[in-house]
Amino acid sequence: MFKWLNKKIRLLKNKGKEPYLSVYKIVGFYPDDIRLYEQAFLHKSSSVEVHNGKWINNERLEFLGDAILDSIVADILYKHFPYKREGFLTNTRSKIVQRDTLNRIAIELGIDKQVRFSSRMNTHNNHMNGNALEALIGAIYLDQGYRRCFHFINDVMIGQHIDLEQIARKEVNFKSSLIEWSQKNKIEINFDLIESFMDNDGNPVFQTAICLGERQIGIGIGYSKKESQQNAAKMAVKKLRNDRETQQYVAELKKNNTGENTPDQEFDELPDENENND
Repeated sequence: MFKWLNKKIRLLKNKGKEPYLSVYKIVGFYPDDIRLYEQAFLHKSSSVEVHNGKWINNERLEFLGDAILDSIVADILYKHFPYKREGFLTNTRSKIVQRDTLNRIAIELGIDKQVRFSSRMNTHNNHMNGNALEALIGAIYLDQGYRRCFHFINDVMIGQHIDLEQIARKEVNFKSSLIEWSQKNKIEINFDLIESFMDNDGNPVFQTAICLGERQIGIGIGYSKKESQQNAAKMAVKKLRNDRETQQYVAELKKNNTGENTPDQEFDELPDENENND
């Protein structure tokens, strides 16, 4: 009873004040522990020393929020598309949680105006706003619990900023998915133009190969470099998802580079080439 009363008193005291008001405008409620939300908006380039030489930023909250976001989006998609297969659900989720989507939502929510970062940092093609959104989800979870996280993701992020039917039909960008996957797993990937030539009608044709380490895992042909890269990436993704020998090679490559193992489910995160036909 006293805990509930103290919470109400604190809410009345801080309602309408900064930074509580700014957080309220984003999430739709007043936080209990405002420090968590301030940390969620603290980019590592502006880390703050707290005590005993320890520095804080939003990276740990981002880690937590990323896992919670994946779980809740999976729950929402499972119920929204009751007859779709696992591959469709996995790939639709990847479109929602990909960096471009999260960055867009973060900016539409006004998170970009709250993020603290070093003015010396190059922000071109940076994902710090999307990362801050994930960190914010982690802060909500620690401050308010899973149910509040679910409502924020379902009612605010998806309900106001994502059309599930439209995003499910969105064409898969195999190249972007492959690059994001390789960065996550700390494996270098290369797109190499093998040759260009003219077809019988005089149109330029390009052939691209994709290599992971020393191994070629995909070849694509197209009437533009971009099309050839996309087709090569589609072949590479198919091989990574289905070819056991390639998966073992990747696992060894990652272990040599980082000392980390590669769980089988890492390959399931790549898009299914048949998802648009579901």
